Amino acid sequence: METTTSRALYAHVIIKLLQGPIYVDEKLVWRDLQSWQSSIQDYFGKIGIELLINEVDGFARIMQPESDENDENPLPRLMRKQTMNYETTLLCVILREMLEEFDIKSEGTKLFLTQKDIKERIELFYKEQTNKSKLWKELSKPINSLQSIGILKLTREDPVNKDNNQYEVKRILKALVNNDKLEQIKNKLGTYVNTIQQQ
Repeated sequence: METTTSRALYAHVIIKLLQGPIYVDEKLVWRDLQSWQSSIQDYFGKIGIELLINEVDGFARIMQPESDENDENPLPRLMRKQTMNYETTLLCVILREMLEEFDIKSEGTKLFLTQKDIKERIELFYKEQTNKSKLWKELSKPINSLQSIGILKLTREDPVNKDNNQYEVKRILKALVNNDKLEQIKNKLGTYVNTIQQQ
């Protein structure tokens, strides 16, 4: 006869972390995460996953370290790496810089931007009007990409004028793109732009 195992009291936190980051404003889940932190860390540790909690920026996430090349039995990847095109990568860099500026000014804990705000900032990277026009038409693509991986969250939608759509820039971006990685990406983007301009 099959026996049933009682469900762990923190099972819902495990599932939420597998779905994506948990934020401090998700009060009930955040409370349970803190209450069961040690047990949750042990659970993920047994399957080679790290639990990272950022108290300062108010989010928690899981991360799968890269396998050691000398490991004879490397674990399969649970979390696949996201490959981003130029436009999405550029938007990531711009949002990361705007979040840094926002934190320096200490204007609050959440950064909200309209699509118009994003456009105005991106304009600085495009000298030719034809390239700008093309980007404006296709801006929804990189925005949707960043929404799908939890970097942007739509907080207000204007069905008439998309420029008025408002997004929250989620603080997980600071973990995904730290200062060192930000400089690396900016250098790669600069090389890409120079190559395109020389063609």
